[in-house]
Amino acid sequence: MLEKLKEIALSVMDDKSIEINIDSRLIADLKINSYDLIELVCKVEDEFDVEIPDKKLRSLITVNDVITLIQSQK
Repeated sequence: MLEKLKEIALSVMDDKSIEINIDSRLIADLKINSYDLIELVCKVEDEFDVEIPDKKLRSLITVNDVITLIQSQK
């Protein structure tokens, strides 16, 4: 799951040279802005067949937060 999330994150990131790991912070480390975050969430929903409510967006701080949310819906 982490590898697929890395692919998705790289597809929305401007700087492709940033290293992504499970503890990477979406905004602070990966430089994902609010528009990119929405695109990331849409791609995650499609890829993993989950639904991430808008009210959960603020709780998505790290890559691990995204993984935890996906796993909670499986």
